[in-house]
Amino acid sequence: MDGFDARDRELMARALQLAGRGLWTARPNPMVGCVLARDGEIVGEGWHPRTGEPHAEVFALREAGERARGATAYVTLEPCAHHGRTPPCADALVAAGVARVVAAMRDPFPRVDGAGFARLRAAGIEVASGLLEAEARELNRGFLSRVQRGRPWLRIKLAASLDGRTAMASGESKWITGETARADVQRWRARSGAILTGADTVLADDPALTARVGEGADLVPPLRVVLDRRLRSLASVKVRDGSAPTLYLHGPDAVPPPGVEAEFAAVPLRDGHLDLEAALRLLGARGINEAQVEAGPVLCGALLRAGVVDELLLYQAPLLLGDEARPLFAGLGLGSMAQALRFDVVDEAAFDPDRRLLLRPRQA
Repeated sequence: MDGFDARDRELMARALQLAGRGLWTARPNPMVGCVLARDGEIVGEGWHPRTGEPHAEVFALREAGERARGATAYVTLEPCAHHGRTPPCADALVAAGVARVVAAMRDPFPRVDGAGFARLRAAGIEVASGLLEAEARELNRGFLSRVQRGRPWLRIKLAASLDGRTAMASGESKWITGETARADVQRWRARSGAILTGADTVLADDPALTARVGEGADLVPPLRVVLDRRLRSLASVKVRDGSAPTLYLHGPDAVPPPGVEAEFAAVPLRDGHLDLEAALRLLGARGINEAQVEAGPVLCGALLRAGVVDELLLYQAPLLLGDEARPLFAGLGLGSMAQALRFDVVDEAAFDPDRRLLLRPRQA
């Protein structure tokens, strides 16, 4: 037994629900929710909306007021114990007289990582953790990837026919999926810290790569990232339309021209191509938690070969494009069933007439 009862689980589930409200805005911070309860009844709630604004615990304490004294705080991540852009949440909980803190998980960020729990215990507050931890880790998988692996959680978005084709041989691909599925893609873009593509896609489609989720939606625009070793796609301008920041990752021998409204960063080469792992580490250093790839089969195949893909977001339409159409991935070099790359379906949804699968590489 873990020592938690049904009401504990209900209240932590509510805290996780609150945390999810920061899905489009909290980055690069983690999404955090907090519920304060006395005798099982909620007296305060809060969630962290964006960097620089108060954390979830502070909002919950404000709502609870004096009712926070003797209460239990259910928080989805260990309360911080350091001065960043805001004061330590552990100190705020101590000052409010909270009697117990239940956390879904420990915060691996080096300036926290157990220090928040230690400060609470030193003040005589009962501390427990691990309640709905799997759900908390899933919610913040991008933040955990950046902190623990030094790179974003990488998702490849794909739209394909029943025969696994993404475009006609000519490159024509509008539209494989219907409007409802395409609207869903925008919501996945909105949760991403970066939208990543390659020079070939920019040259062929001149995409805007923005998250279009409706007028007045509150979101932090994803960084648009173009992998372009020789900077040959600069003539395409939609990706630099000013609606979101843009970063070109280029080879060490390319020289960015003056007057281009974008950021540039050099990435080392590996086997004559941009080092994809180094590119992702660079994005991690910039605070990118989740990166969504929207590119052609060459780049998508290279990312799979490099072993850096964390999940596939596959939209499948009920149509056939034929064997001359373009595949999902190129260059995988698989010669036998033993070499097949296998995935687990972790979520699926239907968008008439299409379906969406969220897949993750099967662990050996």
